Amino acid sequence: MELGEKIGLDHFTPIRPLGFGDTGSVHLVELKNTGELYAMKAMDKSVMLNRNKVHRACIEREIISLLDHPFLPTLYASFQTPTHVCLITDFFPGGELFALLDKQPMKIFKEETARFYAAEVVVGLEYLHCLGIIYRDLKPENLLLQKDGHIVLSDFDLSFLTSCKPHVLKHPLPTKRRRSRTQPLPTFVAEPTTQSNSFVGTEEYIAPEIIAGTGHSSAIDWWALGILMYEMLYGRTPFRGKNRQKTFANILHKDLTFPSSIPVFLFCTIYKIHNCR
Repeated sequence: MELGEKIGLDHFTPIRPLGFGDTGSVHLVELKNTGELYAMKAMDKSVMLNRNKVHRACIEREIISLLDHPFLPTLYASFQTPTHVCLITDFFPGGELFALLDKQPMKIFKEETARFYAAEVVVGLEYLHCLGIIYRDLKPENLLLQKDGHIVLSDFDLSFLTSCKPHVLKHPLPTKRRRSRTQPLPTFVAEPTTQSNSFVGTEEYIAPEIIAGTGHSSAIDWWALGILMYEMLYGRTPFRGKNRQKTFANILHKDLTFPSSIPVFLFCTIYKIHNCR
C-alpha cells in the first residue's frame, strides 16, 4: 500500500469466515503482502436498511473508534463497498470464551480461572462506563481470547452511547470511637448518566429493569457480570426457564440459589453493585 493511499477492500485477502451476525458476517483477512491478520466485520447495507439497523451500525462504529484499552478491540480502518460497510479490527486467535468453557469438565471453570476472567471484564466495563458506553450484551459468546490468554469484550451492536458525568464517591467514616489509622480514600467514578428504555440483550442475561421496562443504566452490565460468573462456576445460568416467558418470570421473581460449592460472596458483591447504581 502506497503512502497516503486510502485503505479499502482491495488491500485485504480473505482467509476464512469467523462468524455470522444479525446484519452481516465477520471474516479473517490478511493485509496484503504483510502477513498481518485482522478481523473484518462486513455489514450488508440492504439488510441494515430493511431491518432499520443503519443507525445502530453508525453507533457501533463510533463506539469502537473511541476505544483504547487492552481488553477492548481497536478500530484500524472502516470503509464502504457498493454493498457493505466494513470495519477492520484485531483478530483474536483464542476464539470465544464460550467455546473454552464448553470444553471444560462439567462445562465449568475452577474458581481461580473464573476470578481471572471476571476481573478483566470488570476492568473493561469500568473503562466503557467512563466513556459513557453501556455494553448491554455481556455473555461468554461475546468475550474473545487473545493469543496471550487475556479477554476482549467484542460485538458492540447493542451498545448504547450516552453522556458521562464523573464524580467522587466518599466512603462513610467508621462509626466506632477508635478509628483506623488508615481511612478509606474517596473513589473517583464515572458512569453514564442517561437511561435507555430499549429492550435489548440475551434473554438469560437480561436485567429485571429491562424486562419491567422501567429504564436502565450501566447497572445492567453489573447484573450480567453476575450471571456470567454464575455460568462460569456452575455450568448454566441461574434463571433459565423452559421458554422465554418462564426465563423472564424467573428473573423477576425467582430467588437466586447456589450449590454449596459456589463462593456466594462473589455474587453478593456484584448484586450489591447492581442494586446501588
